[in-house]
Amino acid sequence: MASGVDGQRFAIGGRVVDADDPKLQDLLAQAYEAPGRPRCLCVAGGVEMYVAFHRHFQIKRMPETGDRHHPACPSYEPGPAMSGLGELVGEAVVQLDPAWVELHVDFPWVRVPGRPGVSREPAEPSEVGRTRRRMSLRALMHFLFERAGFNRWSPAMAGKRNQAVLHKHLMQAAEAIQVKGEPLSNRLYVPEAFNESAKAEQAERRRARLSVLQPRDGRQPLAVVLGEFKGWESAPAGARIWIRHMPDAPLLADARTWARVQRGFAPLFEALDSDGGRGLRLMLAALIRARREHTYEVDLASLMLTSEEWIPLEGVHEAPLVRALVSQGRRFVKPMRYDARTVAGFANAILLDVGASPVDLHVVSGFMGEAEQGAKRRAFENARPRSWLWSPGEAMPVLPGPSTRLTAGAAACRPHAGPTTVRPNPAGRGPG
Repeated sequence: MASGVDGQRFAIGGRVVDADDPKLQDLLAQAYEAPGRPRCLCVAGGVEMYVAFHRHFQIKRMPETGDRHHPACPSYEPGPAMSGLGELVGEAVVQLDPAWVELHVDFPWVRVPGRPGVSREPAEPSEVGRTRRRMSLRALMHFLFERAGFNRWSPAMAGKRNQAVLHKHLMQAAEAIQVKGEPLSNRLYVPEAFNESAKAEQAERRRARLSVLQPRDGRQPLAVVLGEFKGWESAPAGARIWIRHMPDAPLLADARTWARVQRGFAPLFEALDSDGGRGLRLMLAALIRARREHTYEVDLASLMLTSEEWIPLEGVHEAPLVRALVSQGRRFVKPMRYDARTVAGFANAILLDVGASPVDLHVVSGFMGEAEQGAKRRAFENARPRSWLWSPGEAMPVLPGPSTRLTAGAAACRPHAGPTTVRPNPAGRGPG
């Protein structure tokens, strides 16, 4: 079984079974063809799940049911309205069935030479009507991190996140996502953990995956590289950008494109040099094309700050809170911004180990504008008493203590050891 369902108990075909039961695969094989659905027993009455097959049978959370699970359950997920995802669901994010989700993005998969490249400047419309919301490259990166479970943490994950885990779970998440009629995994490259002794084989696999960039019929396909930004240096045509675990394949950017990236994401670049920047990472999502054979040029880029554990951060002000939560062995989820204009109304983190109702954690930075500070304080007041507030520069208040009492169902759910994999899978299907 995938690590994301460790510790759960399920009702399958009239039987109650643990996630680590050796008979689980046989029961899931029977349930895969049966009309009924398994149930996760984290709460009284259970929550419906579905069975998928991808290398082996897997039991997964049904779409839009994450907040029905107990917060202590690995299948728990806050509702979309708790993050920027809520603005995108139904338009930019469309659930096709339990196993597939389709994303409508605002960037292309192909570039035609002689025509303008990726642009944020709207053209004059030939007709006026309701505009379908589409997600940016940043929102796509956020969606992948959330689907792969890197915006959540439990003590069992300590010491178990590394580049190999990042590669595995992001690529698996991409297999269940469709963009412009094809699986995102066809157009995504996440570097493997670099191995000096196997660098030739790794480079060959990278070139094979990025062979999708070969021009066809005068058109230049595009793909996304998602990795940790390491640094950059000047190059004759602009900039040479280095990604960790890709020491032999820099990305190139013309001077104008790289200047826009540096200007637009200046606070994130500065975060790495801040007094609180210890251990922070900067993730880069780059929409690339092949300038020539195996020469990759950036058309569009987005960046995201994360903690040392790859937990996404909105800014340096959130880092002390996340460090405190990790060091204290807490279980929490980090709401993601996506394309929201402001995150003031969202919790900076949500504690999941405090009983049947999560607790919203809010951070009010003095560098926020007055309107954002006011919105943040209102969000705190509206969530009381299940909320907590801290202003950096002051001593951090004591965090709400973990609950030692769980409901009978939630007692069956133990923290899982890695990023959640309770998510749709393209190779399986929902029963019924």
